[in-house]
Amino acid sequence: MTTTTEATKTESDSRQWDQSHVMTTYARQSVELVRGEGCWLFDTDGKRYLDFLSGIAVCSVGHAHPYLTKAIADQAATLMHASNLYLTQPQARLARRLIELSDFERVFFCNSGAEANEAAIKLSRKYGRSIAESKVRIVTATNSFHGRTLAAVTATGQPKYHEPFAPLPPGFDYVPFNDIAALEAAVTDNTCAVLLEPIQGESGVHPATPEYLAKARELCDKHGALLIFDEVQTGVGRTGKMWAYQQYGVIPDVMTLAKGLGGGVPIGACLARGAAAETLKPGDHGSTFAGNPLCTAAANAVLDILADERLTQNAATVGAYLRERLASLGAPRGMGLMIGLELDKPIAKKVVSEALALGLIINATGDTTLRIIPALILTKELADEGVNLLEKAIRNAEAS
Repeated sequence: MTTTTEATKTESDSRQWDQSHVMTTYARQSVELVRGEGCWLFDTDGKRYLDFLSGIAVCSVGHAHPYLTKAIADQAATLMHASNLYLTQPQARLARRLIELSDFERVFFCNSGAEANEAAIKLSRKYGRSIAESKVRIVTATNSFHGRTLAAVTATGQPKYHEPFAPLPPGFDYVPFNDIAALEAAVTDNTCAVLLEPIQGESGVHPATPEYLAKARELCDKHGALLIFDEVQTGVGRTGKMWAYQQYGVIPDVMTLAKGLGGGVPIGACLARGAAAETLKPGDHGSTFAGNPLCTAAANAVLDILADERLTQNAATVGAYLRERLASLGAPRGMGLMIGLELDKPIAKKVVSEALALGLIINATGDTTLRIIPALILTKELADEGVNLLEKAIRNAEAS
């Protein structure tokens, strides 16, 4: 058994090695996490934290769910990787299930949300050029976030992510989110796709209006463009529906997924229907590790758990309860268990630090906004516990 002294030494070593050898692309928090169980995380000292972030919407069925861990272990003992040159049953089964659960016809598997969006961008460019050489422009929204690979970060409508990496790929047009007039002006016959998040996550959990997404669908139909929904964060039950597009009654031509699909195992997917589903041909796109038996077995297990434990319905019910409880602390917004809490003071980052000290994990998406995206297994009792801790954290931040 590891003693407290040994655990502290291990944490000290990890911090030193991280600072010395890992590229500084993340601002690390002050704790080292070693174990998870359900909605809880544990550090090297055995302190537990109520996880209201779930690995940024990744650990959808909680930490170390026994059904998921068994599925991963069983598959690892059987076959982890075989190359996409060959058929594997877990991948084929997952593809079939995703199609049955949605309005799409085909799927391309990858390893992350950024990769899923890269696939959607490539698909839309090829689709557009099959109609006209000039039909290559992609319309996205300001304050969006679609990933950090080069095309995905270009699609992201935030200049702070663009400037260090110029020159960026050309052909992207940015419009204010939820501004119908701006969208109408931007979409033309040279537009090959409109790429939108049904709920903007990284900018602070801002839902699209129903009218905005309906107009996007109308404009894409009018101009022969593809409507792409980035559901990397909103998909797989998080909003209280399996897919956020179902909340709006607007079906896109392409949908991208990742995060909660694997429950903690890296996997992404780009789903398409109609002509978009038949656009990519052998050699057009690919990924060595994509859709391997291990990650697709994990995703199949996640879908089993979502159905067996009715977690999509739980996200809707507990999410509504949590937003009601949070109303006493600020102005909550969002759907299901994807919640942004707007504070009346610019103390969000202080609140995150105070919450961590109290044993609650959340994050800030701006000076006044907290993002709350717990596992879909969250209960009302744990929601209450989290709100109580958050109330103390806000009080401490205000006093500091």
